[in-house]
Amino acid sequence: MARGEAIEEAAMQLVARLENELLTEESYFRCQLLREDLARLKRLQELACSAPNVQAFEKEGRMLAWTPDSLRNWELKEALDPFLQAFYAAATIGGSNAEDRLLAAWRALDARRLERLVGCLSRVPRPEGG
Repeated sequence: MARGEAIEEAAMQLVARLENELLTEESYFRCQLLREDLARLKRLQELACSAPNVQAFEKEGRMLAWTPDSLRNWELKEALDPFLQAFYAAATIGGSNAEDRLLAAWRALDARRLERLVGCLSRVPRPEGG
């Protein structure tokens, strides 16, 4: 299997899950986020094809707008880095647990990001370092 085909296959299940969620989601906010996520995953697929190694992929992947205008991307680092590593590994190495690892990493990233996005609307002070 060619690298591009492996990358396509690795993201396909995750994309399919998000597309199914989009069809049934009632929240406008969540629907918008799902549409943005689908666009980000497409961009990650492109990056995985063109990146010479995992470090270059992670660097570019971190620069996608995971939060509005990327202003709070740094707050997602602890969940974003494992997701990017799992995405790249699923795309380039594969293996029996690659998709499970990718899905688990996605869920952790999504939960962390929602926690941060909702947090930016609250009146609770920002975390230290922000």
